[in-house]
Amino acid sequence: MFGYVKVNKPELKIREFSRYKGFYCGLCRSLRGRHGPLGQMTLTYDMTFLVLLLTSLYEPETTGQRRRCLVHPAKKQFMLFNEVTDYAADMNILLTHGHLEDDWRDERKLMGLLGMRAFAGKKKEIAARYPRQAEAIETSLLELSGREAENCREIDAVARPFGTLMAELFVWREDAFQKILRAFGFYLGKYIYILDAYKDLAEDMKKGCYNPFAGEQEKEGFDSRVGDMLESTLRMAVTEFEKLPCEQDLPILRNILYEGVRMNIEDNGGAKDERSL
Repeated sequence: MFGYVKVNKPELKIREFSRYKGFYCGLCRSLRGRHGPLGQMTLTYDMTFLVLLLTSLYEPETTGQRRRCLVHPAKKQFMLFNEVTDYAADMNILLTHGHLEDDWRDERKLMGLLGMRAFAGKKKEIAARYPRQAEAIETSLLELSGREAENCREIDAVARPFGTLMAELFVWREDAFQKILRAFGFYLGKYIYILDAYKDLAEDMKKGCYNPFAGEQEKEGFDSRVGDMLESTLRMAVTEFEKLPCEQDLPILRNILYEGVRMNIEDNGGAKDERSL
């Protein structure tokens, strides 16, 4: 994932942001504990959202602790942990390995090869625990790579594999909620892919890299068309989200979906993830 699914901090109450940060720091700690310092470096806002959503839906027993960390060594940080935190940490490693493999396969990036090898053992271990999700990530990224290699210009076709990938990640348990979660994850995944392509367009053109919007930026009304596309895709995701019986942390989840993700369209600078929450 790309780090776009994050909160609009100024609009959250202090206690709400404290809880959001608690899950963010808890996920960071879980990544380190389960997958070492390298795993900790893959921390994203997107997976924090996954933790919040599934925690709100299933309400697993959650533990709060205060611990020091390398990023904030002077003061103990409040961290929240539960079963979903560990699940999200594992999914983050699968996604990271898939992204690195894609970098090596498509662009022969050395960091992709080195990173892929570094996480190979972890990927095998996680895939044994979650074969459905592991297969979905591998299959979807291969399909996406193929569409990009064909220089596909149909944005819906090229965004669909990432939507399919996200659909499976959001299904933690195959139960009564799986249909809604799959639909929600699918539309959110498509939104993320389209947004990332839109924001990276200028840089991709400079580097001569693939982008499904290549050549479209010169046409009148391009920004408006992409904005409408993003809005309609996100609206479909939100429609599915509102079908879920979430109560716990609902204001935070709505802050992210109704405000946080939309902020990325206007914000074209800065890092996509940060460790200074």
